[in-house]
Amino acid sequence: MRVPVSVDTSKPEVMQAAIAAGASLVNDVKALRAPGAVEAVAGTGAAVCLMHMQGEPRTMQEAPSYGDVVGEVRQFLAGRVRACVAAGIGRERICVDPGIGFGKRPEHNLALLSAIGRLADPDMPVLIGVSRKSLVGMITGRPPEGRLAGSVAFAALAVMGGAAIIRAHDVAETVDAVKVAAR
Repeated sequence: MRVPVSVDTSKPEVMQAAIAAGASLVNDVKALRAPGAVEAVAGTGAAVCLMHMQGEPRTMQEAPSYGDVVGEVRQFLAGRVRACVAAGIGRERICVDPGIGFGKRPEHNLALLSAIGRLADPDMPVLIGVSRKSLVGMITGRPPEGRLAGSVAFAALAVMGGAAIIRAHDVAETVDAVKVAAR
């Protein structure tokens, strides 16, 4: 049985090495914006997840600011999809991630989660990753290891809102919640 392997990186040389070693998905928090990143994926057949992040990982939570978070994230993701398609990455190989927790305040994250169906074109899969994130802790008051119930609740709501892919730590519990939500 072939198991799909994903690599989380923004470095083109790591993308190339991981794909050569069998990775079939590149998950990039910088949405293939690093020089050479689009080219590292374009000719390979690997899929890509393009994520929105305001700022850089070290500073992204210092002062996130948006006029219209849903509109701005949608516009950014659409632009990155266009750039990837223009470089030869087929739309069927692309999914998008609004980047919950990446350069966003809690109110931004909640607005994005409420607007999943408007974040991308209808044929573009949206990936949501909220598992154990600080947003769940802010709402529940629990530390990361106590955020299972809140995480699976968000996963179920995300699927009901139009998410096609859920990133999770607690796989069995999340699969159960998603199965119920998808009914």
